[in-house]
Amino acid sequence: MPKNNKGSNIKPRTHLPVAQDVARRAGVSIATVSRTLNEPGKVRPATRDAVMKAAEELGFVLNSAARALSTRRSSTVGVIVPSYGNEVFVRALSSFQRTMRAANYQVLAASSEYDLATEMQEVSFLLQRRVDGLMLVGGIHDPNLYARAERSQVPIIQSFSLSESQHCVGFDNQEATFRATNYLLDLGHKRIAVVTGTRENNDRAGPRAKGVRLAMAKRGLTLHAAHDLIVSSGIVAGRDAFGQLMNSTKEQRPTAIICGTDEIALGIMSEASEQGIDVPRSLSVIGFNDSSFSAVLSPPLTTIRVDADEIGKASARALLTLMADKTMVQVTRITPELVLRGTVAPPEKP
Repeated sequence: MPKNNKGSNIKPRTHLPVAQDVARRAGVSIATVSRTLNEPGKVRPATRDAVMKAAEELGFVLNSAARALSTRRSSTVGVIVPSYGNEVFVRALSSFQRTMRAANYQVLAASSEYDLATEMQEVSFLLQRRVDGLMLVGGIHDPNLYARAERSQVPIIQSFSLSESQHCVGFDNQEATFRATNYLLDLGHKRIAVVTGTRENNDRAGPRAKGVRLAMAKRGLTLHAAHDLIVSSGIVAGRDAFGQLMNSTKEQRPTAIICGTDEIALGIMSEASEQGIDVPRSLSVIGFNDSSFSAVLSPPLTTIRVDADEIGKASARALLTLMADKTMVQVTRITPELVLRGTVAPPEKP
């Protein structure tokens, strides 16, 4: 026999509110409730407010999985970035999310840590949850990724690099460092180094190094192998890179360094300060991204500014267009800017 719960403080479980309960409280039809939750832009503001107020009072939660099955739309999109440790990706993600939220989409985000297998796992996870679209960074991915997304009818927008065949919002990484290198060459620098993070599965770092190499070649100069470094990432990697670059005679050391990120540049500047090497009188340094700290360093960092906020917004707008079945290849080009501050000067005279 079941025990009698008389006198117990445990309250009996009540049924969860459903759309019919919301309709009854708001004084509208169930069809109006459904339209308000799925296509709020097609409902009069007063009616929409009444439905949302009733839903909130009842504690009604929309079953997004059921809605996705019935409408083939989940009102969610996925984003995978290489790393949350890079401020530029976080800024783009934040801007992307704000734009998507204004369009009544939720964002699911993940990090691949520059690993294609991890990225593919995250994409599979997102596709299983029936996301309506994906934003990915760069154009290097598992060969099966695009096929999987296409079978699921999920459009993809590529960010931070350009493509002739994929929908993208990005910039020419090679051109950005090509112009920065020319600026240094015009000042009289001839021994220029480049330091980037990993170039494996990364179509931003490699072209940045190539831009330096090409600019020097056009002036009849060669980027010395010892001056072309690949490090991990972050400030510590920059400090390590400085040690490698300066492990030679003064006549062989670079007089200027172009860095793949501002964090690497900060590490180089920090180590230079400890070693008593003046920036920029004895060593010029250029970063990449224009991170939030760049302008407040001492001296302020000269850097290549990437408008991450605009990349995020433009990627969201492009993905919204793709999800509305506009299939023509979209290419949105963002132009980086060389921001001159206090870490660049002509090389010291012999």
